[in-house]
Amino acid sequence: MKFRFRFPRLSLPLLLLMILAAGSIAHAQDEYAALKNWETFDFSARSVKTADFAPLSLEDLKLVRGIVFGKHGRVFKDPEIRRYLESRTWFKADPQFDNSRLNDSERKNLDVIRIAEAQRHETVQPGDMRLYQDRTLTRKKLGQHTNAEWTVLSSEIEAIHGKRFDGTPWLQQYFDERYWYRPAAQYNPKNLSEIERRNLRLIDTIQRQQRRVAIAPGDMELFENKLIAETMLRGLSLHELRLIRNEIYARHGRIFKTIWIQQYFGGQPWYDPKEDFKDEDISGKDKTNIETIVAYENKVHNQIGNKPITRALLQGLFVEDVRKMRDEIYARHGKVFKDPWTQKYFASFDWYKANPNYSDASLSPIEKGNLVVIAAYEKKAVTAMSTIEG
Repeated sequence: MKFRFRFPRLSLPLLLLMILAAGSIAHAQDEYAALKNWETFDFSARSVKTADFAPLSLEDLKLVRGIVFGKHGRVFKDPEIRRYLESRTWFKADPQFDNSRLNDSERKNLDVIRIAEAQRHETVQPGDMRLYQDRTLTRKKLGQHTNAEWTVLSSEIEAIHGKRFDGTPWLQQYFDERYWYRPAAQYNPKNLSEIERRNLRLIDTIQRQQRRVAIAPGDMELFENKLIAETMLRGLSLHELRLIRNEIYARHGRIFKTIWIQQYFGGQPWYDPKEDFKDEDISGKDKTNIETIVAYENKVHNQIGNKPITRALLQGLFVEDVRKMRDEIYARHGKVFKDPWTQKYFASFDWYKANPNYSDASLSPIEKGNLVVIAAYEKKAVTAMSTIEG
């Protein structure tokens, strides 16, 4: 007797499902086929040209950038680069990676890759500004961005020339992580070209319009003979209010003892420090404007401790600024902060009195409620550091 093996009959839906599954497997196997040659390319010893990347999509270009860093184990925040690297058998994650591991050849190749990416972006992205050192930006090319992204874009223009941002720790950390960043021993804002200055002004204008604020740090020149109304200060963080108040002094040449303030104004092209300046020299509308800003600062400062905070007060602020507001509630009671920059920041204010015996028990019910509101905002909002990886 002969036995014949019979294949089971498959229903049409099941057959289609199997075909789709087979196609999915093939696609998964083929997903990064375009990058195969780049995975074995020795970026540390060989050079690349822009034309070499012509066949690649913008998405693949980003992954090639990931390969250069990935060979050294860099762990990316970008989900697409991270997923790609984690799928590679050659990738060995190293949380201790830093840019000092890149040699000159790798850095030059990264420049070519990064510029190739920038050229293909429909609108400018953080990390693109080196392409626009001699190109004038337009509103259309700039597109839409978050507050944090606008800040990075404008700061990047200055960072290219070595400016440090010690007064804004998250921003300084961001640039410290850029392979191309070289902090200058003495940053000179006058080294910016007219095109770069024009690009800075445009970014600042768009960011202000998006935030719907009437005044921002850098504007006090416009109010040397004009009074500021309290309504014009709405929407600014306490940190920004402190900057514009001190800007009035800075425009008269005041030299600041507080390091983070001096570093901030030392990076402004208009700042001209004068050894003989005295605070008493401030008079007229400048003096009145300082009083108006101080009164509004005190109002906001007291509000976070004496009145319930609403989301409207927080809306539009960076998470980093909101955290300063949260820490200010603790600082009002003298909490000593473990983070050195935070401690120095609050120690620079006359109202801060360090209390080594501080405990949360000293917080009022309103303050505790405000901490809850701030924590909820922080949880939903995204930090500048986690959204940007230029």
